[in-house]
Amino acid sequence: MEFTAWEPIYKEILQDFGFSQEEDEQAALLLSHLLEGKVSPGPEALKRKIAGKDVLVCGNAPTLAEDLDRLDLGRYVVIAADGATAVVMDAGRIPDVIVTDLDGDVEREIEASKQGSLVVVHAHGDNMDKLLNYVPRLQNVIGSTQAVPLENVFNFGGFTDGDRAVYVAHEFGAGTIKLAGFFFDDPVVSPSKNKKLKWARRLIYSLGLNI
Repeated sequence: MEFTAWEPIYKEILQDFGFSQEEDEQAALLLSHLLEGKVSPGPEALKRKIAGKDVLVCGNAPTLAEDLDRLDLGRYVVIAADGATAVVMDAGRIPDVIVTDLDGDVEREIEASKQGSLVVVHAHGDNMDKLLNYVPRLQNVIGSTQAVPLENVFNFGGFTDGDRAVYVAHEFGAGTIKLAGFFFDDPVVSPSKNKKLKWARRLIYSLGLNI
């Protein structure tokens, strides 16, 4: 994802939510510093894992466990969005890739990283404390931002963990992309979460994928 293509969408998101670009940039800089000297597989590892493959992107909707029961997980490269990681692991599968802003069960994400999961850690203005606490404990970390990319910190597109996971699959040439655990019209979520789900749906469908 070229930042010039993503930037107008990013600006719209900032305005819609009242987020601070400066704080996003500070978080990205912090993550870049945290990754200095840390062994990182880099984006090329995502390409090797994803390109041409059938990819299952798992969101953390309440339906996820039921959705996974109906699927042969062995057929797919599995990408878990943050809190979906624990559900996927409870279903007997270590995610191939985790996309996270560290809001979910990070201990399970740390466990998965030790077993080989690639972890795309996202920096934004509200999670700098979590970056400090958890990045040193995670393995196989690839940094991401929704702002201008930096050394060791990339912009793959996407806003929430779920749609950003779909953007990662798309960016690195997935042969097919299937969704599990996505519920864009959940009636019991907060107004803020509802707005994020609407953005997730918009961003995913803007890719023109057959999903």
